[in-house]
Amino acid sequence: MHVVLLVGPQAVGKMSVGRRLCARTGYRLHHNHAAIEALLETFRWDEPAFGRLKDEIRRRVVEEAVAADLPGLVLTFVWAFDVPGDAEVARAMLAPAVDAGVRVDVVELWADEATRLTREGTAERLEAKASKRDQEFARQDLVQSGRRHRLSTDAEHPLPLDLPHLRLDTSALTADQAAALICERLGLVTSGATPPPRAGARSERPGVDQSE
Repeated sequence: MHVVLLVGPQAVGKMSVGRRLCARTGYRLHHNHAAIEALLETFRWDEPAFGRLKDEIRRRVVEEAVAADLPGLVLTFVWAFDVPGDAEVARAMLAPAVDAGVRVDVVELWADEATRLTREGTAERLEAKASKRDQEFARQDLVQSGRRHRLSTDAEHPLPLDLPHLRLDTSALTADQAAALICERLGLVTSGATPPPRAGARSERPGVDQSE
């Protein structure tokens, strides 16, 4: 089994790239808003129960995917790297895979704010994310989130978890092109081939590239 955590700011393309990555590899997708939209039917965003359940659902999805020995699982997550609690959320979410010796890669997607604003409001995004259908609010939130938090890593602020980390600029890439590059950089096989080995079977970490 193999777990790929796609991280990056809003509208960078995590869900879209995740879907194309799954189409190429036969992996399964659990994107961030799969839990968010379901919970918003019952709880408000700022209620403690919302945060607890969102984090628990994501962790349980990983746990059950490992137990089922799925070929692979792609997750998406908006990670505020200046918030220590977000690192703990990511650590807890991935713990069932890490503890089981499953290969885990973090793929960070990046695009500038102007590019991401053009992606806010696409049909694919709005279909899956009802909470983004108020476009004025969604665009304001995208801009304000980038002002409030550090949503990308850099040379001075590396990934706070000791995991393989690929950083990819998606500004000039389609979702399918980004998925193809991820497969290439991580050495992923396509559907029908033997899935990547567990972490204990690898002699080195493939695909680590923070140059972009």
